[in-house]
Amino acid sequence: MPNYELNQKVALITGSSSGIGRGCAEALAAEGAYVAITGRDETALLKVADKCIELGVPKDKVLVLVGDLSKEEDCERVVADTVKHFGRINILINSAGILVSGSIETVSLEQYDRQMNINTRSLFYMMKLALPHLLETKGNIVNISSITGLRAFPNLVAYNVSKAAVDQMTRSVALEVAGRGVRVNAVNPGVIITEVHKRSGMSDEQYEEFLLRSKETHALGRAGEVSEVADVVCFLASERASFMTAITLPIDGGRHAMCPR
Repeated sequence: MPNYELNQKVALITGSSSGIGRGCAEALAAEGAYVAITGRDETALLKVADKCIELGVPKDKVLVLVGDLSKEEDCERVVADTVKHFGRINILINSAGILVSGSIETVSLEQYDRQMNINTRSLFYMMKLALPHLLETKGNIVNISSITGLRAFPNLVAYNVSKAAVDQMTRSVALEVAGRGVRVNAVNPGVIITEVHKRSGMSDEQYEEFLLRSKETHALGRAGEVSEVADVVCFLASERASFMTAITLPIDGGRHAMCPR
């Protein structure tokens, strides 16, 4: 694995109990970063913590923070407890997110609000809370967006909108803080093999069909792996990306360039 020189950097990773967030936590741990991991599933978080320790992070440098980031008080506690434990924050990875399927005709207002609260509002608040600490360390933020932030897909209207908001928020905040030494970037994964689609309501059979379809919808002929996203996140969080900010970077096997024929 590349050496991104993240040793002893303090990284706060949201949504790190599963999927891309978990992959990012473990990749950062493998790079020697100290990690604060947060999510709603304590059992899953403890497994991630064990893996981070196995990868070489001292036990007292892995902080488990159970919380629901749709609640303001949980966002505040997560940031405050990270700073209390480590004394600083160098990197914020915003990976917490859900996927609400459906069209404008089928998605309820309650579902839309839930989608935006998790994917957009909580991310806004986490950046707002972490920013004073990142300004002190000249740190950076990497947001986990989606190819749906760059391209519209049918029957994902609420999810599309939430990720487009993440992209614009990334660019906006990046420009606000660039002159003060903080970088803000986002990655836009295509279909990545995680549990998020099943959690949105897909059956095992539907998911297998969805992955088969990815051979046609991605130029490289396959869905992506979590590790392929996590590696790019480590790069953006490192000084290797010191001249990159306000980036929304597709990691999608070429899907963003595809046109139906």
